[in-house]
Amino acid sequence: MMTPTDEKPAARKNKSLFRPHSLRVGDRITDAAQLTLRETIWPLFLVTILYFLWGFAYGLLDTLNKHFQNTLDITRTRSSGLQAAYFGAYPLASLGYGNWILRNYGYRAVFILGLLLEGIGALLMWPAALKRSFGGFCGATFIIGSGLGCLETAANPYMAVTGPPKYAELRINLAQAVQAIGTVIGPVLGSYVFFKTTGDSVDSLKTVQWVYLAIAAFVFLLAIVFFFSVIPEVTDQDMAQQAELTHVGEDANEKPFWQQTNVFIAAFAQFCYTGAQVAIASYFINYATETRGATSASTGAKLLAGAQGSFAVGRFSGSAIMSHIRPRKVFLAYITLVVVFTAASITQRGNTGIAMLIVALFFESVCFPTIVALGIRGIGRHTKRGSGWIIAGVVGGACIPPLTAKVADLHNSTAFAMVVPTCFHAVTMGYALCCNFVPRFRDVMDRVGDSDLGLTPSSPATDKVLDDEKESSVEKV
Repeated sequence: MMTPTDEKPAARKNKSLFRPHSLRVGDRITDAAQLTLRETIWPLFLVTILYFLWGFAYGLLDTLNKHFQNTLDITRTRSSGLQAAYFGAYPLASLGYGNWILRNYGYRAVFILGLLLEGIGALLMWPAALKRSFGGFCGATFIIGSGLGCLETAANPYMAVTGPPKYAELRINLAQAVQAIGTVIGPVLGSYVFFKTTGDSVDSLKTVQWVYLAIAAFVFLLAIVFFFSVIPEVTDQDMAQQAELTHVGEDANEKPFWQQTNVFIAAFAQFCYTGAQVAIASYFINYATETRGATSASTGAKLLAGAQGSFAVGRFSGSAIMSHIRPRKVFLAYITLVVVFTAASITQRGNTGIAMLIVALFFESVCFPTIVALGIRGIGRHTKRGSGWIIAGVVGGACIPPLTAKVADLHNSTAFAMVVPTCFHAVTMGYALCCNFVPRFRDVMDRVGDSDLGLTPSSPATDKVLDDEKESSVEKV
């Protein structure tokens, strides 16, 4: 007769992972970082829904940016306040309250907090539309950004670390591909629902009210689902264990957080990349209406939807390529082509210039999630803090679009202003070069990427490391 000690390790692991637990997880070893592909399907599916939510919110924001310029009679520079409010909230969440809750309570608690904040912000869009208050829209957008900042702080590392490390970039890129679908639906909804019959009249704001009310209802319902769902948690001890098993433990667990230089370089790269990406998407409609004759804002929104569709296709295809080629190599190739095509849009006009930006969005596709995944590779127990810093780099979306808008206003040319995102994308390319040619970055990334952890049955040596880690965890408690 089989005793509890005779059970297979996988069976024992599943029993401990999926039993109900409170929101406060602590720093115990859950073995969630050792989950197999099959065991991660449901929790990652649930988290992937969150990616669609912030993709939709982001795509909708880009469409509203242009229409608010006309409806509320504001300049391009002032309309960038929406992006400043949205992305300015990110570091407060990723470095502040969101990251604190992540490290002290766990991923599920942050998911619930983020959804509640997004729902509250969506509800506040109603009075802002009634009063035709751009400041009110910015305030509501800031709260929505706070919620989404919490979600991204938790969801991106959760995707990267839950399951076999070898497929971290693949998982996060596939999830971000779902996010890209949301960015397509946002402009389509704006073009065909918000402004098709009302144009840029005040009546269009009434439609905005109802859509955000529906968003609020959905995210509150999803928060309830997360509250009652049992998903595996990944603690700092789990990540320290994973670092040991992938042979990067000495650098990851022994060095203090402030010596994890890869994290801070990745965060700066994320700042530059996100700011440039947001600048292009935010003023894509302006670019189309200015450089292509007889192009209305509604038509520009449709072109933006096509560009975001290209972005989504790029993420799915990029994920497929990463299953055969190292992610760091794909990242370098893609960001290089982004610089080339964004630079071309500065001098080109009409359909040619728009095509250059559409192709640039295609190659932008894998950059954001790959920076996150490569930036937290091999940092062990510092993973949660590190992900917070990298997600804080999203604040670039609040800084670079206003600079782009100012250049556009000064020269009365959105096309000329594309020089700003081109320069910042070129800086991002510097990080891709580090990942590929600087050994202390490249070697750690490759050791984690070559690991078969979670893909094969545990070996005696692996079991010994697991037992040692658990004993150490018990002693600390």
